[in-house]
Amino acid sequence: MAGRKRKLLALTVPAAPEKAADKHNNRTNLKLKVSAANTKKPVQCENAPGAETERSRYFTNNDPQHRLGEDFFNQPCLSLSKAFLGKVLVRRCADGTELRGRIVETEAYLGGDDKASHSAGGKRTERNTAMFMKPGTIYVYPIYGIYLCMNVSSEGEGAAVLLRSLEPLQGQPIMRQLRAARRKEGARQLKDKELCNGPSKLCQALDIPRCFDRRDLASDPEVWLERDPNTNPAEPHDIVSAPRIGIESHGEWAKKPWRFYLRGHPCVSVVNKEAERHLSGNEMNDLGLSDVQSDTGQHNVKRT
Repeated sequence: MAGRKRKLLALTVPAAPEKAADKHNNRTNLKLKVSAANTKKPVQCENAPGAETERSRYFTNNDPQHRLGEDFFNQPCLSLSKAFLGKVLVRRCADGTELRGRIVETEAYLGGDDKASHSAGGKRTERNTAMFMKPGTIYVYPIYGIYLCMNVSSEGEGAAVLLRSLEPLQGQPIMRQLRAARRKEGARQLKDKELCNGPSKLCQALDIPRCFDRRDLASDPEVWLERDPNTNPAEPHDIVSAPRIGIESHGEWAKKPWRFYLRGHPCVSVVNKEAERHLSGNEMNDLGLSDVQSDTGQHNVKRT
């Protein structure tokens, strides 16, 4: 029996290291799981050919009648910059969640003689190729090496519209998380009006990646533009025209009033009081003479 016990003991001794190894592997697997959970899921950059047009809450009877197509984008750059105001930019995430923001501020870059444009003088590069593609093509480019800006090509050689600010409409909690990921730990929570009030901020809040460059906003399944059926188009007296921002080094071109925003909107990135006073002055001039019909049916001219 003593010999048998020694043999059994000898057989059981090697099991101890195996158990320790299993324990080590479990710890390693746990570390890997935690690490994977903390790693941001990469954006899928591949296009989805043949993907059906995504439906949204703005579509009625499952008919995507409010999605804007090629005809909308096929207009001159200055006209398109104003037409964008009030329209809704939609970003559909990989899990099907849709983020929405109403465009409240844009800038026009005409290409050609416009020295502030990336395509000034007709210069084509690998980076600005989207500006020369058909109207409605997305142009995403980096600034300061870490931020992104989203533009959309228009009619005209090398012309495009920069999207500067949005009013968050849907998915604000997700937008806030996406913005917080790029801010310092412990920073105060952003207000809704601060989520998308800048070109790089809106790209962060809607998770617009660099790989969206050269996609077609009229047909893409992950990002598109809608008209809001509950909001009337912006009227001329609602649109402020002011100089563009951040192009001071381009001389006279920096003074061109080719930034457009909705007057009085809290999500506008930078308010230009002088431009707003000018707009108010034009309104007063337009109201200078008006026909007012008296109770007797006669028309009197009233100067205001």
